[in-house]
Amino acid sequence: MATSLAEVVQVLEQLAPTRFAEDWDNVGLLVEPADVRGITQVLFTIDLTEPVFAEALSLGVELIVAYHPPIFRGLKRLTQRTPLERVVTQALSENIAIYSPHTAVDAAPGGVNDWLCDVLGSGESRPIEQTLELDPEQALKLVTFIPTEHAEALRMALGRAGAGRIGNYFECAFSSPGQGSFRPGEGANPYIGSVGQTEVVEELRVEMVCARKHLALVSEALKQAHPYEEAAWEVYALEPRPRHASGMGRLHELGKPATLAELVSRVKVGLGLDYIRVAASEAHKAGQPISRTAVCAGAGGSLFEKLPVSGRGGPELLFTGEMRHHDVLARVASGSSVILCDHTNTERGYLPQLAQRVRDELPELELVISERDHDPLDIV
Repeated sequence: MATSLAEVVQVLEQLAPTRFAEDWDNVGLLVEPADVRGITQVLFTIDLTEPVFAEALSLGVELIVAYHPPIFRGLKRLTQRTPLERVVTQALSENIAIYSPHTAVDAAPGGVNDWLCDVLGSGESRPIEQTLELDPEQALKLVTFIPTEHAEALRMALGRAGAGRIGNYFECAFSSPGQGSFRPGEGANPYIGSVGQTEVVEELRVEMVCARKHLALVSEALKQAHPYEEAAWEVYALEPRPRHASGMGRLHELGKPATLAELVSRVKVGLGLDYIRVAASEAHKAGQPISRTAVCAGAGGSLFEKLPVSGRGGPELLFTGEMRHHDVLARVASGSSVILCDHTNTERGYLPQLAQRVRDELPELELVISERDHDPLDIV
């Protein structure tokens, strides 16, 4: 029995949530034919070139998972003039869907960067740049001030309207004591005090998170539950917060220090490469062991710029696909070594792992790794 496209997309989204992707990226379901067939075969590739698409046609797959999004900067027209346009139009005509995980699977726990850490050796790792997320239920902070004896009733009313939801907890609030003061003017009908007289009241500052979609109901509940004619209340927008386990790149502390020669050997074996490029510091040429490493799939130069140099607690080894020439020189001069494997060589070896993770969830699918996909650069 075929699996629906929606089911496969759901699994891919669970493994690498699209919200983890970089803002500039284009991830998720990029091509969805009008006549969507059930999915029996999926082809995994790094780049969706015309030879890879021809392979997909010969296999009869219904879905292509292309790590790099074939539609990236947007299409202004769909003709047959460029390879990309031909692939997209033919995918639609052949009812083949296209999905891209790209930086979402880079950032996700168990994704490409964690795999690269495993290649170097066991140890402790954390993202270089953590994913920032904002729970929709905690997008806003509502703050109000109320006489102490009315605070509990207010918290309950706001909770029923949707405020104070944090995960599986409801009516969450924080209260702190203080004094409120006010002077009612002409025409006021104060709950406490008299017109023209300054009043000082023992009050609680009550704070509760709130979803934007609940704000109208919550604000109305506040007005109804608050005893004052004119309640004082404020709303603050909250900033996204980092997720510990997801994010771009990895700082990887090896459990057992290793020499540069040992790490080079591990990278060659782990990535299935005969040759890689290495820029070695003088200390590492002499056999000084390495513990602190930085890893980034693809091009890690701009991400590594955010890290201190080796002598100031930064990584002793930088491991990525490509970096700018002068960035490599600067890192080596500061005492670090650099391993470069070319862009897609730091990504392609993860495809079997991604396919296996999908197979674990959907064992009925036939999952194929492209044989036509390869790094565009050869060492000759």
